[in-house]
Amino acid sequence: MDFDFTSEQSQLKDSVDRFLAARYGSLEDREKNRKQTGGFDPAIWAGYAELGLLGMPFSEEDGGFGGGPVETMIAMEAVGRTLALEPYLSTGVLGATALRLAGNAQQKETLIPEVAEGNLRLSLAFQEPQARYDLFDVATRAEAQGAGFVLTGRKELVLNGDTAGLFIVSARTAGERRDESGITLFLVPADRDGVTVRGYASQDGGRLADVDFSGVVLNAEDVLGEVGQGYPVLERVSEAGIAALAAEAVGAMEALHGLTVDYLKTRNQFGVAIGSFQVLQHKAVDMLLMVEQARSMAYYAAMMVEAEDAAERRAALSAVKVQINRSARFVGQTAVQLHGGIGMTMEYLGAHYFKRLAIIETQFGDTAYHLARVTDAGGLIAAA
Repeated sequence: MDFDFTSEQSQLKDSVDRFLAARYGSLEDREKNRKQTGGFDPAIWAGYAELGLLGMPFSEEDGGFGGGPVETMIAMEAVGRTLALEPYLSTGVLGATALRLAGNAQQKETLIPEVAEGNLRLSLAFQEPQARYDLFDVATRAEAQGAGFVLTGRKELVLNGDTAGLFIVSARTAGERRDESGITLFLVPADRDGVTVRGYASQDGGRLADVDFSGVVLNAEDVLGEVGQGYPVLERVSEAGIAALAAEAVGAMEALHGLTVDYLKTRNQFGVAIGSFQVLQHKAVDMLLMVEQARSMAYYAAMMVEAEDAAERRAALSAVKVQINRSARFVGQTAVQLHGGIGMTMEYLGAHYFKRLAIIETQFGDTAYHLARVTDAGGLIAAA
């Protein structure tokens, strides 16, 4: 099987790598961007649009550039390598996937140009305090009222929710709290009456928000997809998120491994560089092996995220998340061990990679959660 990039994909990789490296060349650059209103520099976000990254997920027929999972992988790996802060995951992956899969012709015609030009940021509001990682555990309700609905409930840990112009909200229109059926997705403008957003910083330097919906009046046009059929779309969106996080983690681990090797070459102890100690060399090699295992699974995620068989796709993406989480934990913890005290110092870039990898480990399901899903599916390879 050929894993080489096409010439267009190689050009995309070169462009994104150069663009983000120029704007995140140091920890000082990242801190400067983080201190901007909303946690990122709007000028850099405009650059994403100019590069075509925000229109990339959509088909050419819908006004996009017809990119696919491999192109998303390329972009997200660059995001991870530079620890970029812009809301690309929330808008360009999660929000764009939901709109691409479930949006009707009118919604796509109206929203996609705004997203592609960088004028509209999307945020997926699906997590609730009681649900943990179960996407179908939805207490937020949308009660039918005339031709529309009235939305009431709360979502937490909404990625980049304090700078979003439009929320994609999962709400229950029928059934009990943990039923997979009866979930509907809604497009809810952030400035709609009854919407309250409380933003705050996350541990990795990003932004999150808790969003309350108090009697928010919605029209039939605000429904994304079919009423009561939102769960399959939500699951596809989460799988796209896992594939994107896999690529981001690979970029972050690759950069952290490079930092660690450089440190071993320059840190002297007992009159020699500590990188001359064989046991530390072995540790660095173990890190590299875990990075490459994660890279192979990121490629696998890009191959499987659009697979037609839902059960096969679900098991594959859970297996990806298991390996990504294990690699992220090993690489992050080993980097801290090899650096010593400086490895946990916030004035050192390596500590920020460690924090981001720790957060990735919990997003869209931790290791135990996804290992159970793979087990329930009978593994990736059927028993003889």
